[in-house]
Amino acid sequence: MSNFEDRQKGFEGKFAHDQELEFKATARRNKLLGLWAAGLMGKSEDEADAYAKEVVKADFEEAGDNDVFRKVRADFDAAGVEQSDHQLRRQMDDLMAQAVDQIESEG
Repeated sequence: MSNFEDRQKGFEGKFAHDQELEFKATARRNKLLGLWAAGLMGKSEDEADAYAKEVVKADFEEAGDNDVFRKVRADFDAAGVEQSDHQLRRQMDDLMAQAVDQIESEG
């Protein structure tokens, strides 16, 4: 019975670790996305940092990426930034891969 319990604890530990990494990667991606979007909107460095924090906070509105997408999309529209939905989604995907790479290289 001990082997089974050890394996179960191992799987539970791996699941918790994977969930933590996913959370960190998503938060990092959202920060990178905010900085990228702020640059396209012509924000100063301080404004860009504040905007990136807003994008990170936007992710807590609902599960998934749609809340972040809607925020950046609305802000682009208000600022007159020409980016298609496809370009924005692709940037989100690219930045997620970059965020995962950064976190893995730190650990």
